[in-house]
Amino acid sequence: MSSPTSDALLGPADVRELAAALGVRPTKQRGQNFVIDANTVRRIVRTAEVRPDDVVVEVGPGLGSLTLALLEAADRVTAVEIDAVLAAALPATVAARMPARADRFALVHSDAMHVTELPGPAPTALVANLPYNVAVPVLLHMLDTFPSIERTLVMVQSEVADRLAAAPGSKVYGVPSVKANWYAEVKRAGAIGRTVFWPAPNVDSGLVSLVRRAEPVRTTASKAEVFAVVDAAFAQRRKTLRAALAGWAGSAAAAEAALVAAGVSPQARGESLTVEEFARIAEAASPRGTAPAPPKDGER
Repeated sequence: MSSPTSDALLGPADVRELAAALGVRPTKQRGQNFVIDANTVRRIVRTAEVRPDDVVVEVGPGLGSLTLALLEAADRVTAVEIDAVLAAALPATVAARMPARADRFALVHSDAMHVTELPGPAPTALVANLPYNVAVPVLLHMLDTFPSIERTLVMVQSEVADRLAAAPGSKVYGVPSVKANWYAEVKRAGAIGRTVFWPAPNVDSGLVSLVRRAEPVRTTASKAEVFAVVDAAFAQRRKTLRAALAGWAGSAAAAEAALVAAGVSPQARGESLTVEEFARIAEAASPRGTAPAPPKDGER
């Protein structure tokens, strides 16, 4: 593997020049905040523990700041970009700044939520700077769609990072926390200030590390059945589980029966349960009703 010089990475002037040349203005709609600091992207790569044999998938590469740093460390990088202008420009940026690694880079122009396959070898790692408005759905979709992903490091809005890494009993523990834990061991892995972005956002960012579980959650229930219980429990999170799961189970009495069978107090609330306990509830009963439509994952 070649060893690119630090000049290959993008600095503040490089990012602005590329954006100007492409006529790109970061949009709030897509949550675009481009990283302009080479030390930050190298830190992300180190924290992600990217190895020389890794096949990394990156979601939302933008102008390529993190992409180039990943190419320094990984065997291959596949970037998924929804923006047509950015997607068209990125291969040329890689070829110009890191020509020796250009054949190790692939670009998929698509919405990450619709990606079901990637070119080349199966990805072993996911590293991405995810916009807050789609961070949780995209993360869960990628973990579900590509079981070969062993390690993940995402940079997200600090509040989203807290939710993803929250433990049972925390005030911010909710649907994202439980569903992420279905796939992986999750923890906060650092904080990122606002000044390394252009434009600078109004909030700080956080790094979240997810290491896929060596063994899946042990349950006879399907993922969909477990997630249905999770959604119902947090759709009315102030209520006891007996009340919150009434719609899912068909009645409050049926919910109580399922909870007792699962060894969970009917007076408990969803924020106190582990993913394993949600799985036991799903095993204990089949839904006989329809739970209220829960908020989207990214809205909790």
